[in-house]
Amino acid sequence: MGFPADRPRRLRRTAALRSLVRETRIQPSDLILPLFAVGGRGVRKPIGSMPGVAQLSVDLIVEETKAARAAGVRSVILFGIPDHKDAQGTGAWDPNGPVCTAFRAIKDATPDVVAIADVCLCEYTDHGHCGPLARDARGQVTVANDQTLPLLARAAVAYAQAGADVVAPSDMMDGRVAAIRKGLDEHGLSETAILSYAVKYASAFYGPFREAAESAPKEGDRRGYQMDPANVREARREALLDVQEGADMLMVKPALPYLDVIAEVRRLSDLPLAAYNVSGEYAMLKAAAGNGWIDERRALLEILTGIKRAGADLILTYSAVDAARSLSDLA
Repeated sequence: MGFPADRPRRLRRTAALRSLVRETRIQPSDLILPLFAVGGRGVRKPIGSMPGVAQLSVDLIVEETKAARAAGVRSVILFGIPDHKDAQGTGAWDPNGPVCTAFRAIKDATPDVVAIADVCLCEYTDHGHCGPLARDARGQVTVANDQTLPLLARAAVAYAQAGADVVAPSDMMDGRVAAIRKGLDEHGLSETAILSYAVKYASAFYGPFREAAESAPKEGDRRGYQMDPANVREARREALLDVQEGADMLMVKPALPYLDVIAEVRRLSDLPLAAYNVSGEYAMLKAAAGNGWIDERRALLEILTGIKRAGADLILTYSAVDAARSLSDLA
């Protein structure tokens, strides 16, 4: 029996051969670890829907950052849970709040770690939306877009002054990248980079995060400003607008249901592209692994490889440290 000259299986025979010809590779430095900062000291408040994840006080944020750095993860992104919330989200730019305090501590302890600040008001408002509220013509609650922009810029400036290398607006207000760039430049912070959540969908996969960040809306929902999951042409428009406004990097969120969108944004722009492997995706993996239905390590690395293969340069994942350690074991 004859065989074709091209026999791909020859290159799959051993682990060494498979590694030699592997097309998509993940490095620990490709991963970004999200952390939730709260006030106090020695505080570790586990998140029930996210096994292994907790709200942490600044001293423990520093320890987690050190552990991540030791594993090869060189970037963290911080979300803050303030002691006090109000209608404007004023705690977002408090220089003594948990996020600003954590950035100063991280930079003192691990100066070579890339410190990224999520810029949004939902964790800081008493209503759980991403900016001050208004009513539309039908009386429905909505976020006042133009009133929100200077508040986002103010928060971004506070984080950069505290030591953030990158600010990452996640609110999905129109014009926020330009407003933040202007605010940073006016305060002598022109070297601070902007990682825009350019394409953020109104997803069902954010539920565990809202527990972690204590940010569930008390009225209405976020579908009026986050993107419709059915749309991809709109994703192209959103990404291009943020590029024009001065974004240095782009992000697609969530990751797994939107691999096609990641690929589309990758084709559209040469800017570094991040994807957020979000809380619901993490929770599903943990639940399946906890029930013995899947091999967690293999499934995790397969998920991250798929996100990378779709076109992401960087991946935000709550499994960053576990993945980095697994990659080191396989090296």
